[in-house]
Parts: sequence; structure tokens; C-alpha cells
Amino acid sequence: MTAVLTQAADACSGGRPGARKESLELYVRRLARLEEIARSHPGVAEVYAMQAGREVRVMVRPDTVDDFGAELIAREVARQVSAELTQPGRIRVTVVRESRATAVAG
Repeated sequence: MTAVLTQAADACSGGRPGARKESLELYVRRLARLEEIARSHPGVAEVYAMQAGREVRVMVRPDTVDDFGAELIAREVARQVSAELTQPGRIRVTVVRESRATAVAG
């Protein structure tokens, strides 16, 4: 029982930046590379690495990227991240494509 609790506590503690032997400089460089990979695709407007690099949010231009293109970008970014970066655990890639229309009456 104690071993299970120790493993759970270690997994929780290991998820925070700097918990393992990764220096702050390597951590920042890895996050910058995550954002750079996503930003390299056409139609990408903004990129944010979140949750200590475990999630990447990619905002695309809705007039440039359609729904199929958004899915393609998500898969391609995930593939590139898997091939180029060594990261413990999974990295979720979320592509956001949003368009809004507003009109004022009166």
C-alpha cells in the first residue's frame, strides 16, 4: 500500500517544472521549441505552451484554415513533437479555429 502511495506522490511531484533534474534553461528551451514547432505551420496565428509543456494550444486563422486543416495541423504538430522532443508523459495538442459574427440592430 505504501509503495502505491509513494508512486502516486512521485508522479504528482514530478509534473511540476524543475522537479526532475531538468534545469530552468532546458525547460524554457523545450517550451520554446514546442511553440516553434506549432508556429511553423501555415495559418497559425498564436501558440501557447501550457501546463508545464504538457499541453500546446494552437490558434489558427479561420479564414485560412478549415476544419480539416485544423485536424491536420493537430496531428502534424503531435507527430513532430514526438519525433523531435523528449518529454516524460504525453503532450496534448489542441487546435482552436473560431470565427465570430456580430451585428448591432437599432
